Amino acid sequence: MNALPSAEDDPLRSLLRVSHHLPAHRFGAVVQQHGRMLGAEETVVYLTDYEQSSLVAVQGEGVPPRQDLSIDGSVGGLAYRRVSVTRSPESGDGDTRLWVPLLDGSERIGVLEFVFAGPVTEATEQETRNFASLVAELAVTRDAYSDVFSRLRRNRPLTVAAEIQWELLPPLTFSTERVVITGALEPSYEIGGDTFDYAVNGDTAELLVLDAVGHGMPAALLATAALGAYRSARRSELPLPDVAAQMDQVIAGQFPGSAFATALIARLDLTSGRLAWVNAGHPPPLILRAGALVEPHACTPARPLGLQGAPVAACEMHLRPGDRLLLYTDGIVEARSPAGEFFGEERLTDLVLRAESAGDPPPETLRRLMRSVLDHQAGRLQDDASIVLVEWRTGAEDQLII
Repeated sequence: MNALPSAEDDPLRSLLRVSHHLPAHRFGAVVQQHGRMLGAEETVVYLTDYEQSSLVAVQGEGVPPRQDLSIDGSVGGLAYRRVSVTRSPESGDGDTRLWVPLLDGSERIGVLEFVFAGPVTEATEQETRNFASLVAELAVTRDAYSDVFSRLRRNRPLTVAAEIQWELLPPLTFSTERVVITGALEPSYEIGGDTFDYAVNGDTAELLVLDAVGHGMPAALLATAALGAYRSARRSELPLPDVAAQMDQVIAGQFPGSAFATALIARLDLTSGRLAWVNAGHPPPLILRAGALVEPHACTPARPLGLQGAPVAACEMHLRPGDRLLLYTDGIVEARSPAGEFFGEERLTDLVLRAESAGDPPPETLRRLMRSVLDHQAGRLQDDASIVLVEWRTGAEDQLII
């Protein structure tokens, strides 16, 4: 039997060992050092910014200097968009440059650049994938107790309301062999009252999209209270109408007057496809099936949360394998161009369907969608906009792993 390599010989074991005392400010330097154990002359970590428009290099002692990369206009960005290992075009010096996505589970957090002198074998490329998986996990854990990466990923200050909302969000993307859930929200640096949440518990996916009335801090505080009430009720395994009632009571009790929030609270059975939801004054869910929009069953919306004061009923329908479910706030479809034209439901569904036909993974679909919403409104949203895309048993779940 062959002996296991020592930590000094194996880059993954060595990196894992030193990670226990690895501060965030030394992260880039330590990754560069361990990349050399793979045979790479240069190894550079890039993290995505809050708007998912650029990849920002993590600098450090011994790390070769790098400029930020455009996600839409670089080879590194291509690896990020496609969630696949990508090689730069051959250069005259014979070097091979690999770009490997950094994934926390199935959430894209950046890319890892390797520069090798000469060709790269298939075995070495697989080693870079394994190495990148560990680097991604370590980046997430460093970020949990340091501001280094949060500062790096922003090109301007977040508002206090946006700081609150970003800290409350779940991972932007999650997937299993049966479901993919991905979300997005804008404006990244000024988000106030919009938020989303989800949890996958066994055979059940719990989903929420919420829009608190107002802007800035008042809206963020209302959304925070509503989200806390939602998670408390969800973790108590209450029926959906009771989840809505608890959220309604918290908002009405803590924010007297005319404060309210609209919300879509949903529950998807991942085995049968049964979708149940409560609509609290919110845009209805959209279901995309076989390249077309399917109208959900008729469901009369209840009053917004904080203004209900009476029990509400849940609606339901069954999804089919391959269906895509869209939950969104009105800031998406009501975004207006300078000429006054709404972005609209038709444009929303068309963009998602075209992305599906192009083979874009779900998080890339929403990234492009948000860019389109911003472009439609000349780069400046007049209202918060958030969206969650759920894919149930499409067969493309492995598209999000490398």
